[in-house]
Amino acid sequence: MPRHRGARAAAVIVAILLALAAVGCESAVSQQQHSTAPAAPGDPTPRGGDLRVGVLGDLSPKAFLQIGTGSMNGQVVANAFDTLIRYARDSLTVEPLLATAWQLAPDGRSLTLDLRTDATFHDGRPFVSSDVENSIKAYLGGPWTPQFKRTAAAIDEFDTSDPHRVILRFAHPLSNIFDLLDSAPIIDQNTLPALKAGTAFNGTGPFRFESWQPNSTVRLVRNEHYWGGSPALDSVTFVVVRDNQSLFTRLRTGQIDVADGLSYHDQQLVTQRYGFTGITLTGAESQEYVGINVTNPALADVRVRQAIAYAIDRPRIINDVFRGSGYTVNLPWPKWSPAYRANANTTYTRDLQKARALVSQVGSIPPLTLDYSTPGNDRVIAEIVQSNLAAVGIEVRLVPNDQTQQASKLIGGKFDGLWLLQHAFAQFTPSTLAVSAYPFNAAKNSSNYSNPEYSAAAEEAWTVRDSSSPEALAAYRELDEAWLRDLFLIEIGVVLRQVATAPSVGDVDWDRRNQLHFAGTYLTSPGKH
Repeated sequence: MPRHRGARAAAVIVAILLALAAVGCESAVSQQQHSTAPAAPGDPTPRGGDLRVGVLGDLSPKAFLQIGTGSMNGQVVANAFDTLIRYARDSLTVEPLLATAWQLAPDGRSLTLDLRTDATFHDGRPFVSSDVENSIKAYLGGPWTPQFKRTAAAIDEFDTSDPHRVILRFAHPLSNIFDLLDSAPIIDQNTLPALKAGTAFNGTGPFRFESWQPNSTVRLVRNEHYWGGSPALDSVTFVVVRDNQSLFTRLRTGQIDVADGLSYHDQQLVTQRYGFTGITLTGAESQEYVGINVTNPALADVRVRQAIAYAIDRPRIINDVFRGSGYTVNLPWPKWSPAYRANANTTYTRDLQKARALVSQVGSIPPLTLDYSTPGNDRVIAEIVQSNLAAVGIEVRLVPNDQTQQASKLIGGKFDGLWLLQHAFAQFTPSTLAVSAYPFNAAKNSSNYSNPEYSAAAEEAWTVRDSSSPEALAAYRELDEAWLRDLFLIEIGVVLRQVATAPSVGDVDWDRRNQLHFAGTYLTSPGKH
């Protein structure tokens, strides 16, 4: 993984302190990044050029801190802003960014962070400890509804008396505090109104915001004064693309250099037949799932939900739609997670006989709706699920939504029956799912599901100091049992996102949120498109 040059010395110091942070276990997932367009040994990194990145969907300032997987918002956050820390891609090891060292109190009730002294915002103002407090308060203040809002709200006090050190004090231990610090960008309080309006994005990151042409492009330019060293690229232009077929065409015809959001079939085609480079974003897994509104009378009977779980052909979806880039599960955890249990993931496999028997017990089931998001792969998956359920006597009508509609229904719990989406956050500390992710949140979730036992297990997992302790693992097991028993959502499989690049693109980095980072990226033929 590329490292910012200015952070290398600090990384050595922080390695000594990592044992004190208690932030998870090592991943068994191997990195699968393809080395793209390497410079010859000993040659300097080529400088210059505009990197053109195709992205499905436009910038949305009102949802700016609701960072969605692969979204334009997330790509701008990743390249124009910094976070305090960053997780390694292959484990929950904490690495330094704007924080250079940290100390978690023995009781888990406070965290002290030492801050960089050489970081500045794009307008030249120095980064100081009060920016941490202001950023987290802005994160809470809206208009956005970020998924780590509950964790941020549990920070009771900020000690910013030292401009280069901040002490966060908590209402109770927060097992996922580093998840928040990895995700919440440091933003400038002075330009916050302009950020909300989409007219200024004043961060401390490697690229400065230059322009936004709605439904067309977002352009970032090199930050010459970046604390991690001046990027090689002159600029990055994010190109708004309407669907993944257009994304495929633009990549093939040389109109973009990076395609983020190709169908898995097209990804396979461009990398195996046309010579483009494929990057598998390991450590940033997402999970495909079917969500269920348990307050819908037709779905209130758990036997109907069980029938759906037995009817879905998970291997077909993973193999045909995602071209084998993933694996089937019944629980949300990726294989490297401390909460993963292999045997629990065979609780529901395709069994049409069991599914039909359950439907027969229930009797007549009225037609159900299945919402899915466009553009993307979900239309094909929705048709597979529709066919699977028809085979056991459950009629489904497909309801397409654009990304904004689908997100609004998800956040508000407004789906009428079933819906299809991917969730993330299982690649973070396990407690995060049940206190942060919209489909799982015990306080308020998209399924309108409520259960005191589930809420108690979520609280227990969240309020332990050590996320890998026996107490935490026991709480994860209780969450698992609720998911398998009550089935307010049905997991299909863990999916590894893929990106395709032109052969001239070197050293693309990414984070656990599927956001691409271009601080160390270069073009071997800058200026030649």
